[in-house]
Amino acid sequence: MTSAPLAARLSIPSGPLFFPVTAYGPDGAVDLDAYRLHVRRGVEAGAAAVFACCGTGEFHALTPEEFETCVRAAVEATEGRVPVVAGAGYGTALAVRYARLAEDAGADGLLAMPPYLVKAGQEGLLRHYRELAAATLLPVIVYQRDNVVLTPATVVELAHTERIVGLKDGYGDLDLMQRTVSAVRSAGVEDFLYFNGLPTAELTQPAYRGLGVTLYSSAVFCFVPEIALACHTALRTGDETTVRRLVDGFYRPFVDLRDKGQGYAVSLVKAGVRLRGLDVGEVRPPLHEPAGDHLKQLAQLIERGQALLEEGM
Repeated sequence: MTSAPLAARLSIPSGPLFFPVTAYGPDGAVDLDAYRLHVRRGVEAGAAAVFACCGTGEFHALTPEEFETCVRAAVEATEGRVPVVAGAGYGTALAVRYARLAEDAGADGLLAMPPYLVKAGQEGLLRHYRELAAATLLPVIVYQRDNVVLTPATVVELAHTERIVGLKDGYGDLDLMQRTVSAVRSAGVEDFLYFNGLPTAELTQPAYRGLGVTLYSSAVFCFVPEIALACHTALRTGDETTVRRLVDGFYRPFVDLRDKGQGYAVSLVKAGVRLRGLDVGEVRPPLHEPAGDHLKQLAQLIERGQALLEEGM
């Protein structure tokens, strides 16, 4: 079953899905003014939804109190223009706590992050997500990655669970994903949502579109929304020339740079936001900042990406 408000608003996205970074001040505390500005700029740039305090937003590094404050700030900054989906994770008890905090803060839905550390069986994972969905009125998107790899049969069970509305795939097995989509469809669930949740998802989105998966997360949107929006439009309209130009000239080199450091999927994105003029602070430990030469390469890559947009005009 789906919760119509969120599912309907996400089913045909008008723009990229925005996963904002969480801003910190010089003292290391959350900087809500910078965070609200970051979220507001993303919405104004064309984001179709805001996924607050998720992977790019350093969910793992936030206290419950900071989490609730940030989700509330994101809701305030969007002013109802787009839905706000908040992260929820760790073990079942804590995931339920975060879900209720998000609900109190005004979020429109939840992205259920993988449970902390343990590698559970399908029965345990199914119970975990069902208990989370039963504990809140918010619709839930299950995030498959790392220690959570779901069989098609398990996803069918989830798709028939009240308030679980979608699956975000950060695992990247296209054969498994195709079998999952087919199994859910064959089980009579036509409105279940699927998301490409791989890091720098634009690089793999042409392949995911072949499976019928049109939704994807865009961390790049955090610091070069104009590039992310151009890629999204090209993918949606079938403009393969633009997609290839951006993949070859920007996204693939960015992924090459991202892979040069552990945790760069977050810290490099946050550095990009700073390079574009908004001081959102550094990442919190255990993540670390990119090396100096990598920052220079990122700055050059941003310039190259903008030049590619001009070439296509």
